[in-house]
Amino acid sequence: MATPLDVLFDDPENQPEDGAVPQSVLDEMRAFSAYLDQTVPPKRAIDRNILIATWNIAHFRSLTRKWSVPLSSDDSPKRDYRSLWAITEILSRFDVIAVQEVGEDFGALRSAMKVLGPNWSFLMTDRNAGVGGNDEHMAYLFDTTRVALSGLAGELVVPDEAEEFGFDAGSFKKQFARNPYAVSFRTRDTTFILVTTHIDYGDVDKERLPELRGIARWMQSWAARERRWHHNLIVLGDFNLERTGNRLYEAFVETGLEVPFVLQSHPRTIYARASEPEKASYHDQIAWFSKGNAALIGLELTDGGIVEIWGRLLNDLGLTKRNFAFRISDHHPLWVEFRLPQDVTG
Repeated sequence: MATPLDVLFDDPENQPEDGAVPQSVLDEMRAFSAYLDQTVPPKRAIDRNILIATWNIAHFRSLTRKWSVPLSSDDSPKRDYRSLWAITEILSRFDVIAVQEVGEDFGALRSAMKVLGPNWSFLMTDRNAGVGGNDEHMAYLFDTTRVALSGLAGELVVPDEAEEFGFDAGSFKKQFARNPYAVSFRTRDTTFILVTTHIDYGDVDKERLPELRGIARWMQSWAARERRWHHNLIVLGDFNLERTGNRLYEAFVETGLEVPFVLQSHPRTIYARASEPEKASYHDQIAWFSKGNAALIGLELTDGGIVEIWGRLLNDLGLTKRNFAFRISDHHPLWVEFRLPQDVTG
């Protein structure tokens, strides 16, 4: 039976080593696609919307060319074609996705882009080397039928005169472990700048607090400047926060950055308890300024949430959550939907 991954198999080297796709995988993806239909709003041409997501796809590096790698297998990596199908099915539902933890081996990313098709493109940072960088890249994947680049792409670096730019004395002893990555996109009549980052999971006082405070203050100033040009600024990514109400979270929101209410009750990782989603592993966020001279213009929030992955995928393999993370991820995709200004001339 045909699958979206068949485009990969035109190259004989990519043929699955274990033969045809199992019926169990087809059944799983049919059910998962139906779940996504119910969870993520469709891409609308009338009553236009924009769907933005962030996803830390853990260890997004290479692939094993098999449909299903058993738990007991010596194959490495454990991420296989079955997992890739699920990942690309999720990615395809959004217009722009900020992705963290892209590894040096781009096998999984290249395969995902081919499956997504010729209307998809991506931009990516250079490798984040050094302690804390973990040799990772950050990337934006985007549907070119829905959004286009609007000119800005760059990594944010700390100026030598950091205190002159409003940062606390001693806030930065060094550059970010992984420089925040900003790219601007536009729809027909709306421009928005996305800034993604993956905050260093280090010592709270020495690494995470200064980085979070620095990013929040930087974003406040930048959002105010961009608003004069009717541009919007949205911050998203893996901030390695613990929960609302603690000092890491307060450092993130102290300048007016707001995580929308529609996202606050959702667990961010597969390790979080559904009954207490904010108590642990509250890492991933999408936030913006909603008040004052940094507020969004012309973007109306209409929905948001997560895509559940644990319990919906790979259930027959007997995986622990740690095993699962190496195949799909330990982070849920986090997303928002905005309604765009309507074309009154149309």
